[in-house]
Amino acid sequence: MSIDPGAGAPSLKSRIHGCLLGGALGDSLGYAVEFDSIETIRGRFGTAGVTDLAMFDGGTHFSDDTQMTLYTVDGLVEALEWANDGVGADVNACVWLAYLRWLDTQGVPVPSSAPVQPKRWIDGNEVLRHRRAPGNACLSGLATGEMGTVYRPVNPDSKGCGTVMRSAPFGLIPHIASDAVYKLSADAASLTHGHPSARQSAGGFSLLIHLLVSGAGLQEAATAVLEEVRGLEEVAAELPARLEAAIRHAEGGVLAPEELVRELGEGWVAEEAFAVGLYAVLATAPRRDSGASPADHFRAAVALAVNHSGDSDSTGSIAGNILGAFYGEQALPPEWLDALEAPEVIRGMADLLVGVTTA
Repeated sequence: MSIDPGAGAPSLKSRIHGCLLGGALGDSLGYAVEFDSIETIRGRFGTAGVTDLAMFDGGTHFSDDTQMTLYTVDGLVEALEWANDGVGADVNACVWLAYLRWLDTQGVPVPSSAPVQPKRWIDGNEVLRHRRAPGNACLSGLATGEMGTVYRPVNPDSKGCGTVMRSAPFGLIPHIASDAVYKLSADAASLTHGHPSARQSAGGFSLLIHLLVSGAGLQEAATAVLEEVRGLEEVAAELPARLEAAIRHAEGGVLAPEELVRELGEGWVAEEAFAVGLYAVLATAPRRDSGASPADHFRAAVALAVNHSGDSDSTGSIAGNILGAFYGEQALPPEWLDALEAPEVIRGMADLLVGVTTA
């Protein structure tokens, strides 16, 4: 498989925009079929399933995956704003406060015991106030008003994919060590999900994004993440097993949707969602002499990631995040961007992150 993003490495700005917009595109394609079986998807869209945002006559929407990803960005931006002013800030506390403001957008009362934070730019965008099937653990964990930690987790048995689907932004911060990226992401996962697989999958996904932004190839980054999670002191067996399967099956080409679910899972839990999104990217990577463009790879990977009987929006958003971080904005099909809901909000948050990381 080819791992070359093309002539000239994308800029950090292009990778940040590409990752956030790419995730939203994958999320949007998958959200329309999130709760459908593959049989239902084929019945609606044909044997190839859903392959283009243009297939939706009534327009498309992104889900809570993109909403929470953007609120992750906002928490990181606030922490970096403080840092750029010479003031130390607790990054996880900033992310938690951002998630509490997201909780309010979902119509869930923020507990009186939780700190009150002034509104920020993100909060004024009405599109982020729609309730788009938010994860139960995300809602219940935040609704406690307690800031969960690795040592005092909320929802200690939960390993839903609500950690992974929101964690790409941790990998977009430049000039920090890989182990710091992993820790920031895993700590933030503990705000809502206490199971080790949830933390490790979020941390591993953020580390993958970090490696790609740093210039690693797709296969190189995937192998490095697998080795990293194998060596964790508190390793949950599920994540290495799923990542090993994803990399192995990608070498054999494209699986049928039914086989994909049998081998990698439906994506409702963290390690499965990460594995399916990563597999879809690796399995569709074009060879150097194929003539395929980054946008061709994006279309093929996201279609593979969402056409199955599982959590299609999360697996689609993960695949989109990965390809956007790898190729930058050149991965994004222009006609898909034309159909994307509220691209100005996503670009606005991307620009805020660019501003505090490149100033």
